[in-house]
Amino acid sequence: MTLSESSSKTRLSYDARFYCGLALCWLLAACGKLPVHTQESFVFGTRVEVLIADGDAVRAKAAASAVLQEFDRLHRTYHAWQPSELTALNEAVAAGRTHTVSTEMAGFIADAQRVAAAGEYLFDPGIGRLIQLWGFQSEEFRPVLPEPAALAEWQKSAPSIAQLRLDGAQASSRNRQVAVDFGGYLKGVALDRAAALLRAQGIQNALINIGGNVMALGNKHGEPWRVGIQHPRQPGALATLQLHDGEAIGTSGDYQRYFELDGKRYCHLLDPRNAMPVAHTRSLTVLVSPRPQAGMLSDAASKPLFIAGYEGWPRLARQMAVGDVLRVDADGRLQATRSLAGRLKFEPGVPAPEIVD
Repeated sequence: MTLSESSSKTRLSYDARFYCGLALCWLLAACGKLPVHTQESFVFGTRVEVLIADGDAVRAKAAASAVLQEFDRLHRTYHAWQPSELTALNEAVAAGRTHTVSTEMAGFIADAQRVAAAGEYLFDPGIGRLIQLWGFQSEEFRPVLPEPAALAEWQKSAPSIAQLRLDGAQASSRNRQVAVDFGGYLKGVALDRAAALLRAQGIQNALINIGGNVMALGNKHGEPWRVGIQHPRQPGALATLQLHDGEAIGTSGDYQRYFELDGKRYCHLLDPRNAMPVAHTRSLTVLVSPRPQAGMLSDAASKPLFIAGYEGWPRLARQMAVGDVLRVDADGRLQATRSLAGRLKFEPGVPAPEIVD
């Protein structure tokens, strides 16, 4: 399976497009005598899958359908670039108006503000206009750099989700350049929502994959669910690992959404401090232990750690209470926390990681 977003250069899972971050397909196929009910869709700009290890096919189908319907609702309601409740908010902010938001959206905004602060705003859902300047809001990327003056103007205004004020259901910002894009947060929220829906319908054993952001429930007929972490420069997996009940895993990489110009890669992971794509990291994976909002954290935490780089990510990981991390730098060197390195099975030829305590 995969770990995030779509494009002509995507990242994880069953086929070349979807294999980006967590490869589940071939691993599951290799194990499977007992049935696993699978339903797929294309939501959040990527392929999503719900796999249920349950002998009751009718119950499994109904539960998976409910999950996919919820994914579709979230996608339509909070799309940042097609008419939605979120674009209505962004239009109001750009016009200097106060906007009434739903209780759900108010909760998402407050939650995203909290997570952004924990990551020192390296992950900031308020930088939608910067994403647009680089063209990464589109399904197809043109190899064109933004105008330096436009980037300088954006930096001068320094928009951030922290500048979005909530007064009950009333949202406003004095900075009209604030534009919310939940792209690095909502897939993780959807994982948590899916887990709750499945458990409410009596499903105890399932694997949910949203473009490579993956959460495990229970096991696969007595065996742990096993996933692979995509190699950022080669087809196939860098390493594999078993997921335990309630764990969630997510990867940010420079190989899903990017364009190349004059031999240089420009990826969609943007550093708000300099308004530029990150070039020092190829991929960063976080494994989140079972806890409330494990799915959300698996999505949101990988971004600031990716952007923080060699010296910064260990401190931010501790700050965000993420104990299991794997990083691949621009030269292909690996770093990993000791706890995660002990669980990974690296593929032949993959160099041993530098261990970070």
